[in-house]
Amino acid sequence: MRIGELARRGGTTTRALRYYESLGLLTARRTANGQREYDEHDLRLVAEIRSLTGIGFALEDTRPFVECLRDGHTSGDACPASVAVYRRKLAELDECIARLEGARERVRAQLDQAEQRSRPCRR
Repeated sequence: MRIGELARRGGTTTRALRYYESLGLLTARRTANGQREYDEHDLRLVAEIRSLTGIGFALEDTRPFVECLRDGHTSGDACPASVAVYRRKLAELDECIARLEGARERVRAQLDQAEQRSRPCRR
């Protein structure tokens, strides 16, 4: 399939596909006249990349998953390097959640103080 069809079927743009290619996440074969050509396996790689970036993974974080699929595994997370990325990402999320919870508590405390100060005085 050509790049336009891959983009359409993969739910992305041709520009994104070219960018994935520039990062080495996707490898296009070339026809005799130089046009990019892809197959169903490439569509699976694009789906994996889009799925992971859709939940907040950076493109570079998708590399172990893509390589795992290229190595013939049926799932991009079947390899130890992919599992390591999951673990790292989960730790990052836990840290972010802890920071947000702390910020929420500080805002809650400020709101409570503001509400105490803004209560109308009784005469």
